Amino acid sequence: MYLNCHTWFSFLYGTITPQNLLNKAKSIGLERFVLADINNTSGCLQTMRLAQNTGVSPILGIDFRNNHEQKFIGIAKNHHGFEQLNRLLSYHLKTEKPFEDVCPVTDDVFVIYPFQQHQEFDLKAHEFIGVNHKNLHDLQSPKWKKWLHKMVILHPVSFLQPQDFHLHHLLRAIDKNTILSKLEAKDLAFADEMLLDETAFYDLYQHHPTLLKNTSALLNNCEPINFEFKQHKNKSVIDLHPDKETAQQNDYEMLVKLTYNGAIERYQTISQKVKDRIEKELTLIRSQDFVPYFLINHKIISFARKRGFYYIGRGSGANSVVAYCLRITDVDPIELDLYFERFINLYRKNPPDFDIDFSWQDRDEIIQYIFDTYGLEHVCLQATYTTFQTNSTYRELGKIYGLPTEEIEVLAQRAKKGIKAYADEKLYQEINFFAEKLANFPKNLSIHAGGILISDQPIFKYTATFHPPKGFPICQFDMHEAEDLGLYKFDILSQRGLGHIKDTLAIVKQNQGVEIDIHDIPKFMQDGKIVKHLEKGNLIGCFYVESPAMRMLLAKLECRDYLTLVAASSIIRPGVAQSGMMREYILRHHQADKGKSLAHPILWDLMEDTYGVMVYQEDVIKVAHIFAGLDLGEADVLRRGMSGKFRSRAEFLKVEESFFSNCRRVGHPDALAKEVWRQIESFAGYSFAKGHSASFAVESYQSMYLKAYFPLEFMVGVINNFGGFYRTEIYVHEARKNGAIIQAPCVNQSIYLTTIKGITVCLGFIHVGSLEQKLVDTFLEERTQNGDYEDLSDFVNRVAVGLEQLIILIRIGAFRFTGKSKQKLLWEAHFLLNKQPKKLVNQSLFKHKPNQNFSIPQLHYDKRNDLLDEMEILGFPLSSPFELMANQGIKGIKAADIPLHLGKEIVIVGYLVTTKYAKTKHGQTMFFGTFLDQERNWIDTVLFPDVAARFSFKGYGCYLIKGKVTKEFNFYTVEVISIEKLGWWNAGD
Repeated sequence: MYLNCHTWFSFLYGTITPQNLLNKAKSIGLERFVLADINNTSGCLQTMRLAQNTGVSPILGIDFRNNHEQKFIGIAKNHHGFEQLNRLLSYHLKTEKPFEDVCPVTDDVFVIYPFQQHQEFDLKAHEFIGVNHKNLHDLQSPKWKKWLHKMVILHPVSFLQPQDFHLHHLLRAIDKNTILSKLEAKDLAFADEMLLDETAFYDLYQHHPTLLKNTSALLNNCEPINFEFKQHKNKSVIDLHPDKETAQQNDYEMLVKLTYNGAIERYQTISQKVKDRIEKELTLIRSQDFVPYFLINHKIISFARKRGFYYIGRGSGANSVVAYCLRITDVDPIELDLYFERFINLYRKNPPDFDIDFSWQDRDEIIQYIFDTYGLEHVCLQATYTTFQTNSTYRELGKIYGLPTEEIEVLAQRAKKGIKAYADEKLYQEINFFAEKLANFPKNLSIHAGGILISDQPIFKYTATFHPPKGFPICQFDMHEAEDLGLYKFDILSQRGLGHIKDTLAIVKQNQGVEIDIHDIPKFMQDGKIVKHLEKGNLIGCFYVESPAMRMLLAKLECRDYLTLVAASSIIRPGVAQSGMMREYILRHHQADKGKSLAHPILWDLMEDTYGVMVYQEDVIKVAHIFAGLDLGEADVLRRGMSGKFRSRAEFLKVEESFFSNCRRVGHPDALAKEVWRQIESFAGYSFAKGHSASFAVESYQSMYLKAYFPLEFMVGVINNFGGFYRTEIYVHEARKNGAIIQAPCVNQSIYLTTIKGITVCLGFIHVGSLEQKLVDTFLEERTQNGDYEDLSDFVNRVAVGLEQLIILIRIGAFRFTGKSKQKLLWEAHFLLNKQPKKLVNQSLFKHKPNQNFSIPQLHYDKRNDLLDEMEILGFPLSSPFELMANQGIKGIKAADIPLHLGKEIVIVGYLVTTKYAKTKHGQTMFFGTFLDQERNWIDTVLFPDVAARFSFKGYGCYLIKGKVTKEFNFYTVEVISIEKLGWWNAGD
């Protein structure tokens, strides 16, 4: 009899999880209720899935509101009615037009108008007035008696227990961004909006049998919707034949044809081994109904290849030879002996993952192509839920309780460290209590990083959609619900690394006239120059391998080949490192002849290429299946759990129990089983599939080739795409280290992005953050139309520029071509503009020189002033930052000489590049710091907890470092004893 139940998907309003709502309904014997969240359908699929086999049959609807003013409730009589309601909500969310007083949807729906909102208009057969117990006394009025036959009970549900009202109160204050005492009653639900048992409910309405009868009849005239969970719903892209079996057969035949055509291109001659693998994969792909998934991915990358877009296919799908033949991936799973069962097996319910990365410049066109190809009716972006997290929860609660900003920040920082707020005070007890209650509560919908859903049926059959201010429609459920529904997620992602490669190829062709075959990966893998860079960790700018941690790992491994790089790409992940298995892998790598004796025989046989150490996701499946005797289905549950993707904690715990019981059954000692399980657990949320790591390594090799042979053009490509591990300054200095002449932006030479001519790199105006882009566009267009600027006065005469913006250009050196000092140019600028309002561009056909009859005094010049200007305007100096040290007498050893001082204490001066915070296993804080010395060589430091407690990093700048030189696996680190930031030179000194 409940026609308006809210879950926590009525964001910042509802308090009930779908599971708890169903549990309560079942406990009070409620067979039907209407789930109608406020302007949202996020809870619909989850509730219907959870309701299976419970005896409870929810009916779906939507509570339509304008800024929480309830206009009407739409209830779906059937699936078509649900689709119509979704279309109405989607239109509202896209256009932001308010809902009208009368619901425009009439097909297969019931519409209920709240008693207070109903106006004098005729009600159609599907329309009713909703009455709750507070309105019952009004029904005696003649005005309402005539409508009695069109009235139903509207008893909203927003809480399961009285104390949840306080939680609702907090949510509403957060939503309204106001303190609790200022929240208005109209913004709150009533405190009695709870599910009542049958007796209590009928006691309220026992004297109004017509209302009870009408409500019951309405519910009985609705059909619970069957979403056919786990039935695949992707489009059949090759043949839209009305007969599904014919379409599926045609699709399969197309997949077979494309696969074998691709196999000939990839292998030239198809060996029996390749053919057997192809046939095995095709059979499973067909039996699991994954054919459309492969065809759609193939269609997407075929379009990309025609457009000349660079992409990289990764994820578990990279373990597939069919994907390799279709050119979805560039990793040969047969050559790399990739574990087939990680890709697909009979027990696997979800499709393999294809994460396809495009350049950030190309991704939007790919997404547009998908929408154009399959249509807005059938495509949407994947949503995610933004939830309350510890830090933000304490901040939100602090604000609505009216605490001062400083106190809120203390609360948040304490929470971050796992320390509860002052538990002895009542207010803070309350904040702690509700912070725990709100943990992982959904706050709103957001956009998945790259997921796109394609459905054979209109997407509105499953969800309403919402639109960001600019972009494509987004569904209202997350990827787990999509998977349960049987809608595959296509991951179309963007990354800057591909932009680096694409732009560098164009820059090399322009600057040197050389065309590069960037796909000649086998050649790159054998290239001695690349091997040297890889071994030494000389990889700044290179995709996935440039970070200090990766540079350290590669140096420790003395990495020289592709397979070691593939392993490193996965070992670097936190789980492997923190478990101690990274160190174990490095140890066995350097003692390969002894490695077998260090590993359990079964683990060695399973993972000989990684010396018996679990490195990849599929290693979890191998170990669980062969070492512990779990079937592949259980092993995949374990693998998904270790990746943070399990849906059922109970299912995961059951597999854990099976793991240990099976180990005992086959005779593994408990200590060994526990150690293997510990290693598996270390993978949680962090491990890569081997094919995924291999795909990353291919892109790394492409970057390394460009870095090795075209270092200046490559650095320009990196600088223009941003998004590398380091800040722009480091790439500029790396270019200089490789022989580049670095020039500041110039109004006659520069454009918006950074350019290179020969070995001269001219920074673009994009790096002058305080410069207005409109001005840049204006003077670049003027230069294109009418030629270079002769001097400052010519610039002022041709461009409408204010004094403040002109001063920025002068200080950054944009007029150095005039040969005049900055001081002289600044004087000139004031005389030229002389506090006059900004004038319009001179449109005269003849150049006009303003009167420059003024004298300028002799001014002292110090080059370090230029460096200070660059630091203020660009964020970094274009020449060595060490020139700005106040005390030039401070000296230390060179970074290149660190190995000569092994085991000794040294003093060295370094320019801070990056820092990393870490916790020891005992919870103590430590830091890693990476520096450059004056010759631009790396200094790697570590501050152990006792030193980290006494010294800290104080922002970018030069530091005097005292420490002891240590070495592990041929990698040198300075263990810091003391560290001090050095002062900058000041022009006033």
